[in-house]
Amino acid sequence: MTAISSTRAQISAAKRILPDVRYRLGQLLVYLFLILGLSATLVPFLWMILGSLKTHSEILRIPPTFWPQNPTLGNYRTILTDPELPLGRFYTNSTIIAVCNVLSTLFTSSLLGYLFAKFEFRGKRLFFGWFLLGMMIPTAVTMIPDYVILAKLGLINKLTGLIVLSALDAFGIFMMRQFMETLPNELLDAARIDGASEWQVFRHVVLPQLGPPLATLGTLNFMGNWNNYLWPMIVLKSKEVRTLPIILVWYETQHGNRPDLTMAASVMVVVPILIVYFFFQRWIVRGFATSGLK
Repeated sequence: MTAISSTRAQISAAKRILPDVRYRLGQLLVYLFLILGLSATLVPFLWMILGSLKTHSEILRIPPTFWPQNPTLGNYRTILTDPELPLGRFYTNSTIIAVCNVLSTLFTSSLLGYLFAKFEFRGKRLFFGWFLLGMMIPTAVTMIPDYVILAKLGLINKLTGLIVLSALDAFGIFMMRQFMETLPNELLDAARIDGASEWQVFRHVVLPQLGPPLATLGTLNFMGNWNNYLWPMIVLKSKEVRTLPIILVWYETQHGNRPDLTMAASVMVVVPILIVYFFFQRWIVRGFATSGLK
């Protein structure tokens, strides 16, 4: 009897340990998958940074070296002193377009999101469905009519042309509307009972709750506008008003035999996005993970 009881106890202990082993094995597989994904993402970026610190002869060496044997900032000095590449002007153009588009998108998306989430009016579903339909239409389909509109307005080859048509963002409106649906109506009604106007309710009650989603939308919008290439290439004709991605491609065609200079130029284009993401990454996570009520 004692042997049978001992065997049963061992079987029971094994049954309790088995789920724990499976859980730990599953965690290990998830971590391995994440490490592989992270490596696939970071290794090309790290190769670009290290390549920008190599000399021309070293970067063309076969077999290639991963770590630069004689690190140098000469590539960056060459780019910054190139008279054909006034980076200050191109940084300014990209910054103006990205910042103006972010501000206009945040304002219109939060305002229209509040309208669609908390008000009832005739044609509400129709208008909201129209915005959702805009998310499903490929950008390439609307390029020709957008170009014609800008030509009629005289905004071709002007930075304003890249700002006007980006003031309304269907994804931003949808995102703000979904987030504001979680705001309790009692919170808004309390402000109205205290005598606040609808604008005051929006400004002093609704907006303070929108920190994470606004930061998320603003960061994604900034990254999209900063990296945008095709549409600015179509609208902006002269070199003086073009943005960094366009100039980067132009610089690569002019210096196709100098991958060290091209990598250094690529790093300088990517740095602003890394800075923005570094400061707003925690807001991005909160924007997707939290509700609207603090």
